[in-house]
Amino acid sequence: MVSDDFRRQVDGYGLTTAHILYRLPDHPSLLQAYVWQDYDLCPKFPVLNKFLEFWLNKLEGPLHSVTVAHARLIKPAEIRAVNGEFRLH
Repeated sequence: MVSDDFRRQVDGYGLTTAHILYRLPDHPSLLQAYVWQDYDLCPKFPVLNKFLEFWLNKLEGPLHSVTVAHARLIKPAEIRAVNGEFRLH
């Protein structure tokens, strides 16, 4: 059985990491860091945007900044047919 994560990667999803800085509700001059990571589609990032929408609607800490890194783990050039086989022993 194929895992859901692998299936998403084949469908074009890549690993997305967001470094989120937000202000503490009781001390707005202080910043706290939060790291979010999930599979998402670049460049629109629908999964990250859904999470940030949840953050804005449900959590008290106002966002300061969001830095995003994205990497496709499976690329077309990495999948190729094997022409031969070598055996040791």
